[in-house]
Amino acid sequence: MDTPRTRHWVPNAPLDLDLVLGPLRRGPGDPAFRVTPDGSLWRATRTPDGPATLRLTPRDGGVRAETWGPGAAWLLDRLPELLGAHDEPAGFTPRHRLVHEAHRRHPGLRLCRTGLVLESLIPSILEQKVTSDEAYRAWRLLLQRYGEPAPGPAEWVGRMRVMPAPRAWALIPSWGWHQAGVDAKRSATILRAVRAAARMEEAAAMTPERAAARLQALPGIGPWTAAETVQRTHGDPDAVTVGDLHLPGVVGHALTGARTDDAGMLELLAPYAGQRHRAVRLILLTGVRPPRRAPRFAPRDFRLI
Repeated sequence: MDTPRTRHWVPNAPLDLDLVLGPLRRGPGDPAFRVTPDGSLWRATRTPDGPATLRLTPRDGGVRAETWGPGAAWLLDRLPELLGAHDEPAGFTPRHRLVHEAHRRHPGLRLCRTGLVLESLIPSILEQKVTSDEAYRAWRLLLQRYGEPAPGPAEWVGRMRVMPAPRAWALIPSWGWHQAGVDAKRSATILRAVRAAARMEEAAAMTPERAAARLQALPGIGPWTAAETVQRTHGDPDAVTVGDLHLPGVVGHALTGARTDDAGMLELLAPYAGQRHRAVRLILLTGVRPPRRAPRFAPRDFRLI
């Protein structure tokens, strides 16, 4: 086993690892994300230098990072921005009692910045117009079948997988997508993205607005997918997910007691201009949800079609 590269980083403000990196976890069975009984958080990723595994453990008022694989140095160099060092929550002013209370209760919330586009774009495409469970299952099956073992200590990494390289995504046969429950529209969008992988990854160095425009230039990627991506790649505090089935109702109910649509949600979030995504994260952390008025959306099993 290779000796890991290590780094100890101390943030200048409270830091909650679970809150910061939670958005990178695609469901409880995500093969690229793991939390072990000792409290460590593990992440397998594909960097510009190759696959890497990152282990993060709270220690001595900071975070101890260990990395393995060809991309280990790349990950360590960017550890602070991954953990929200460039985030500026001090500019956020709660303007609603519920948001104020969530802000007080979660001082360790920071917005992560991965600098890696495809690893957030592809699972966001898988989540288009399906239930979370369907998307999480597809991501899990695709990584298990077409990804590669994560580098690092086998006794801890276990079955963790690094997502496929662009060429490996492009070589997945049609029946492989079908078996993972991914319809032709979503698989075609992913194939277009990986064929333009270099241009997609260039977006990480752009402003969030230009990055979102670059992503949406690809057929099959709209505002919803672009926002979900730049929230993670750029740590954009203002990227609002519009076009979501549930989010406007949650925001409307939390702030006014009544459901609303995208336009109403954006109006309610207008006082948080520049920090609207952070406001939404805090609203979601309250757990306040509107009462269910219709049957749960029934998942479609594309494997049976």
